[in-house]
Amino acid sequence: QLRLVESGGDLVQVGSSLRLSCVASGSSLEDYVIGWFRRVQEDPRVAVSCVGARDGSTKYADAVKGRFAISRDNANNTVYLQMNNLKLEDTSTYYCAALALGTVQAVCAGKFDYWGLGTQVAVFS
Repeated sequence: QLRLVESGGDLVQVGSSLRLSCVASGSSLEDYVIGWFRRVQEDPRVAVSCVGARDGSTKYADAVKGRFAISRDNANNTVYLQMNNLKLEDTSTYYCAALALGTVQAVCAGKFDYWGLGTQVAVFS
């Protein structure tokens, strides 16, 4: 059983940066593909970025390309989402999700085995 806990959310001004963390416990993260999602209007799970388990492959939503960067530290069972040049529309609850032995395409399409409770990001002007 994998448990995911997100942290790093905050209230920040437009143009600021934040780094979100997704820490896993209960199992090693190295066999899981991880995705970051956020709530957008009525859709609770819009993919932001996903990272492969061992090959380091990544996928980004068009809205965050060039501003966000996903990375993982398997030794510390943690996946990060570095968010730069934050915009008002980045305000949301951010969740991480894990899929065992999957692909970044599958996770970003909403297929996952485990899901965290989220961390709040609020951007103001």
